[in-house]
Amino acid sequence: MKYTIQGEPLPVVICELEANETLITENGAMSWMSPNMEMDTSGGGLGKMFGRAFSGEKMFVNRYTARGGNGMIGLASSFPGSIRAYEIAPGCDIVAQKSAFLASTAGVEMSVFFQKKVGAGFFGGEGFIMQRLSGNGTAFLEFDGSIVEYELAPGQQIIIDTGYLAAMTSSCSVDIKAVSGVKNALLGGEGFFNTVVTGPGKVWLQTMPIGQMAGALNPYIVSGK
Repeated sequence: MKYTIQGEPLPVVICELEANETLITENGAMSWMSPNMEMDTSGGGLGKMFGRAFSGEKMFVNRYTARGGNGMIGLASSFPGSIRAYEIAPGCDIVAQKSAFLASTAGVEMSVFFQKKVGAGFFGGEGFIMQRLSGNGTAFLEFDGSIVEYELAPGQQIIIDTGYLAAMTSSCSVDIKAVSGVKNALLGGEGFFNTVVTGPGKVWLQTMPIGQMAGALNPYIVSGK
């Protein structure tokens, strides 16, 4: 499969599939395609269906297969932001925020990733459940805003405000840290807790979480201006 990602901050990934090659997509993700792309909707079993639902995705996925020759399919992001391609291989799993999955080749498996620490689940802003992508192949994930990448050494940490953690390699761990000082917590505008990611591994941060954008727009929607 060949692909190009175009059009940020309203991106689309255009995939060129060889004959009989299959791409698995989030339900409703297809924007345009060549006439020889054959669609098949499936749940993949009750366990996988509920797993996708817990991780913020729809219970069913679509499988698009190029029939009778090479095919093409375009998948547009559902929100202004970024689409990133990740090469998934054994030992190179990716953990991503809920609803990040856009599409993947058939060898990629999506499962539920549970936060091991209760505090991180309650207060870290990412919830108990994230998405884990494993197996072998290419996965396309969509994020809010632009993406900034950091490589963390063993034991190195980065402190992240709620909602800005987009994805990380599974070698990283997540915890929370309380904002120091009552005045800072109450008046600083950053909330009571921050997310702490510890290496080794890569971390991808998004610059405009949809919750932050909704909060910024809400006063204008309420006032009608």
